[in-house]
Amino acid sequence: MATASISIRERLGSAAPAPAAAPRAATIDNRGYQALQQRIHQMLLERVDLEGMQRLSQQQVREELRALVERLLDEEAVAINEQERRNLTRDIQNEMLGFGPLEPLLADPSVSDILVNTHKRVYVERRGKLELTDVSFSDDAHLMKIIDKIVSRVGRRIDESSPMVDARLPDGSRVNAIIPPLAIDGPIMSIRRFSADPLRLADLVAYHSLTADMAEILQGLGKAKINILISGGTGSGKTTMLNVLSGFIGATERIVTVEDAAELQLQQPHVVRLETRPPNIEGKGEVTQRALVRNALRMRPDRIILGEVRGGEALDMLQAMNTGHEGSMATIHANTPRDALTRLENMISMAAASLPSKAMRQQISSAIGVVVQVARLMDGKRKVTSIQEITGMEGEMITMQEIFSFRQTGVGDAGAVLGHFVSTGIRPRFVERLHTFGISVAGALFEPQRREG
Repeated sequence: MATASISIRERLGSAAPAPAAAPRAATIDNRGYQALQQRIHQMLLERVDLEGMQRLSQQQVREELRALVERLLDEEAVAINEQERRNLTRDIQNEMLGFGPLEPLLADPSVSDILVNTHKRVYVERRGKLELTDVSFSDDAHLMKIIDKIVSRVGRRIDESSPMVDARLPDGSRVNAIIPPLAIDGPIMSIRRFSADPLRLADLVAYHSLTADMAEILQGLGKAKINILISGGTGSGKTTMLNVLSGFIGATERIVTVEDAAELQLQQPHVVRLETRPPNIEGKGEVTQRALVRNALRMRPDRIILGEVRGGEALDMLQAMNTGHEGSMATIHANTPRDALTRLENMISMAAASLPSKAMRQQISSAIGVVVQVARLMDGKRKVTSIQEITGMEGEMITMQEIFSFRQTGVGDAGAVLGHFVSTGIRPRFVERLHTFGISVAGALFEPQRREG
């Protein structure tokens, strides 16, 4: 072992032989297990050479901790069975090197969301359904320690003066935490997981989130630099769709992303990522999305991708789309494409209250080419429920035409949503632009017909 490794063990004390292992008991209850874990963990913190640990690889540290936990258990003559010893070693390793009780959930690729409802209950989402787990924290202080560990890694803080925070894990997963006094029953944390291997359009087709014909059109929209707004509710897959569509941006283009908490997983080589900053403890130093969008315009972007439109930055985004930054994309919370445009108009009014409604709508209609609506259905499946083209203005109303949609026809015995995709028979105006970029689209794609999905 390395010299640092030896120094860790030396901190444990004398070289006297360890006492004989105590006889193994059958089991201990959960409270006794947590008390034992806390005691052994504290003993390790008092005896381990933390500076020495930093000079070792994570795997070496895990091996050292395993050996030291075993030795401490023997010294303490703790009567637990082999499975409990293995669990205790694993939990202490996770506590010191990772995010404690959350580590097994973070290692499970089937988990898409982790919802911590105080220290007592942890839920996960798998395949669109929520499940209660047997994971828990020892108390609120333990949960607060893990929350602080997460947010401090990205330079953020959470305390009574700033009781809400957005952060991210090293793998890009999005984290939101809120603590007392705002959270009445105790600290609350939500983690939105992102796959280490980002989904591709072919994966969405395989999952029946859309049809191959719809995928072909979306791919063309991304390549032909048509401005796209992705609309949907919470957890509907907006960010996933944004990641997928951004995959069709050329490798030679300069992309600037603007997000509240960085979560996009763009694969292109020329990507500049910008992230907002909350105010400091004195209430100063905040950097908003609107300020970042304005700055992005000075960075010579070919495309601007806005993680989510939430406020006054909507006006700057639309102006960017109208002034040469074609192919830009953004997401917005809305239940329908029409609602998405109404929300955009409301957001513009925050930034320019004196701008007439007609002028706002003209900005929207000239800037955005297509609205893609995504939804999470009642059975947990996510689908592209509508693709609509913005065609211009008629009087003071923005006109839209639906190209594809998902029609729900009922609910199956097991709660599965029944339905199918349809093409409406409308040939969109953007087909001419696709041809300009050398993208050929068969006219049969738009013939009115039912498509299974």
